[in-house]
Amino acid sequence: MDYTCHDIAQMIDHSLLRPELTEQDVRKGCEVAKKHKVATVCCRPSEVALVKQLLQGSDVKTTTVIGFPHGCNKTETKVFEAEQAIADGAVELDMVINIGRLLDGDYDYVKNDIQAVVEAAHRKYERRETKDERRILVKVIFENYYLTDEQKKVACRLSEEAGVDFVKTSTGFADGGATLEDLQLMRDNVSEKVQVKAAGGVRDLEMALKVRQVGCTRFGATRTETIMEQCHERRETSDERRVTRDES
Repeated sequence: MDYTCHDIAQMIDHSLLRPELTEQDVRKGCEVAKKHKVATVCCRPSEVALVKQLLQGSDVKTTTVIGFPHGCNKTETKVFEAEQAIADGAVELDMVINIGRLLDGDYDYVKNDIQAVVEAAHRKYERRETKDERRILVKVIFENYYLTDEQKKVACRLSEEAGVDFVKTSTGFADGGATLEDLQLMRDNVSEKVQVKAAGGVRDLEMALKVRQVGCTRFGATRTETIMEQCHERRETSDERRVTRDES
């Protein structure tokens, strides 16, 4: 095996974004995230402060969403959301592009919209007094279900020009999520400075390994427990086979 279960866990943004989730659901989700030592919990903006508090004492980071899920908020609103999220304790932001403006071919608007959030995140980071604070990352969600391949390529270019840290396939709320073809296209159309995140459709270990193989470093998941249980089961089986082989 060329990965460990820790490697897989560190790819996971545990998603707590469904509108019907209660505070009890959020608390349970944070326990799952801490148990499996995932990368982040991605929560709704109103829960950022709570999630930050619940994750204290662990290495799991707090992520939230900006302009979610449709991307049509005004740029000023997205900037305000970003600044408030950072003040509440988020260290990663997943923002949705203005999908309609991209479809219109209004590329200057799309790029400026992204760049405004990126600059707000970096500005907030630069104001922090301690040097050991993690950098605030910005992930840009394309919602690929609505886009042609050419529009996805344009979104990659605009995002990188705007200074993003990640490009991301989808919100998980459209009719289609991450596909391996889209992930490969995105990986091929950004430089190594920009990472790729899959969202929507990573429900088991097999798909997690496939998105890893095409170059994803993160994926959103609601089925974190299933994925991690499958990983540990496979690891135990692999270890047992190795011991048996060594003993024979």
